[in-house]
Amino acid sequence: MGFAAIARVTPSRWVTCRAVDQISFGLKPGDELDVESTLCHEVRKLDHEIFIDDVHDDPVYVSHHCPARYGFRSYVSVPIRKADGSFFGTLCAIDPEPRQLKNERVFGMFRLFAKMIGEILDVDEELSQSKDSLAQERRLSGVQEQFIAILAHDLRNPVSALTSGLRMLERGVGGSADQELVSLMRASVNRMGLLIENLLDQARKRTGAGIVIERNWTTELGASLRQIGAELQAVAWDQRIEFEIDLGVPVNCDPPRVSQLLSNLLANAVTHGAPGAPIHVTAQATEKEFVLSVANSGKKIAEEMLPTLFLPFERGDDRPSREGLGLGLFISSEIAQGHGGTLNVVSDDAKTVFTFRMPNVAEAATLKG
Repeated sequence: MGFAAIARVTPSRWVTCRAVDQISFGLKPGDELDVESTLCHEVRKLDHEIFIDDVHDDPVYVSHHCPARYGFRSYVSVPIRKADGSFFGTLCAIDPEPRQLKNERVFGMFRLFAKMIGEILDVDEELSQSKDSLAQERRLSGVQEQFIAILAHDLRNPVSALTSGLRMLERGVGGSADQELVSLMRASVNRMGLLIENLLDQARKRTGAGIVIERNWTTELGASLRQIGAELQAVAWDQRIEFEIDLGVPVNCDPPRVSQLLSNLLANAVTHGAPGAPIHVTAQATEKEFVLSVANSGKKIAEEMLPTLFLPFERGDDRPSREGLGLGLFISSEIAQGHGGTLNVVSDDAKTVFTFRMPNVAEAATLKG
């Protein structure tokens, strides 16, 4: 036969999958024919094979439009079915000359090839599904591992505050200081509860959706930010944390997430800032924008670190190997993006400043993940 092809045949399309063309018929993989102009269309509709030795002598197809349109005299079309019995397409062949096709040897050969093609399609589909499933499982596993790492990272600061407070209580510090420390510990426990709830949500959904942002208008963000500063101050005894907060209008944000962002930035400033030098926190809100920044003195961030500074599991060489996983800035960046904002850094020999900016309008509210 001068031309043979495997064709995908549906009610509306005839598409070449593979072809052997020795008569310059002109079809290549991906090329299409008008499905109703083909005899394969009849094979699909009537669910039967077609074998034609010579169309001029064939009582059924001698006047059919298809042979005249495509210029063939001999023709074969055998259905290709998958394991579930569904129709995929046909193994077909044509030749401009008559051929002896109606014999058991030819019948058996075409049927065998069609059966083998159907089996290969099934194996290929199963392999593709297995690869997709494996990729999905790997992605979910990676997301779960990352989320657990985030949880462990963010629990470090409130747990440190609790540890310091308990140590002071054990030394017998009384009076109003006791009540202040209890308040700090209660706030820390609340924050740990939020992080644990996040982990539970992630486990329930198993979607790898990332950090969810739930924005609301609040007038209490300043107090939340100062609370975070008090927690970190309880740990960083030798570094004064100074606040300059000007929130004259309500802020449209997720307060626990913004507090989480500040906690990570402050922890970063405590770790990398110059010992004994104050850390400055500023927060301003207008009807259009909210800006939060953390500035510390200390060593300039190396230029080669800037491109990967907000990526997960990236850590500076100046940090002890057991100090952390390099997740704090990544988490903060994700929170910033979830608010439709940005987190940027400017660093020189005098100071390093991380700045979070976001639109302070309801239309900017977004969900991350």
